[in-house]
Amino acid sequence: MKFDLTKLALLLTLLLINGLAQSCGGKSTEKEPGALAQPDPDHLSQEDLAWMQKGLDIIGPSQQVLGGKLKAALEAGGVQHAVQYCNIAAFPLMDSLSQTYQVKIRRTSLKARNPKDAPDAAEREMLESFTARYHAGESLDPVIRNLEGGKKGFYAPILVQEMCLKCHGIKGTDIADADYAIISDLYPKDLATEYKSGDLRGIWSLTFTP
Repeated sequence: MKFDLTKLALLLTLLLINGLAQSCGGKSTEKEPGALAQPDPDHLSQEDLAWMQKGLDIIGPSQQVLGGKLKAALEAGGVQHAVQYCNIAAFPLMDSLSQTYQVKIRRTSLKARNPKDAPDAAEREMLESFTARYHAGESLDPVIRNLEGGKKGFYAPILVQEMCLKCHGIKGTDIADADYAIISDLYPKDLATEYKSGDLRGIWSLTFTP
């Protein structure tokens, strides 16, 4: 299978936005700390390149759907409406995407808002790896891993954008007190605040059953 690096670059850009189209700039000779990088085809088998391409083909459109829904909810009723929308619709939407693509799709974090999004053992290992790379200023390229039962895991980072700060930023500064009152009521075990723009928020986790 030929690995489409042009398409890969576009899909990686989609990971950095909230479902909005964004043009890619020219290539820089220096990497920004925490920047997404293209996986090196020379260090992946043809089989893993195929799984990598499939994972990227899924998370690009999935991010567009999720980001578009969230943007619409924010425009319709502000942060409080968007939080309540996410509380009701997030899991059904992820289930729908999983069924559409015939793959298990999750978004998880070491600081989950909903306990249902807490990482499993494999996801925690990947989150810790991405976190270490992020703090070291290394590029955050997606990863393919072999899992039990012949399954394949695909993992890619989720970075905090400005729009995210209204719900995931610093309480009392980015997040209004009235808005956080709704968040804490819906998610009493919330851990997902105190982020800054560009922070590593979590990962996309896809599980393929060959």
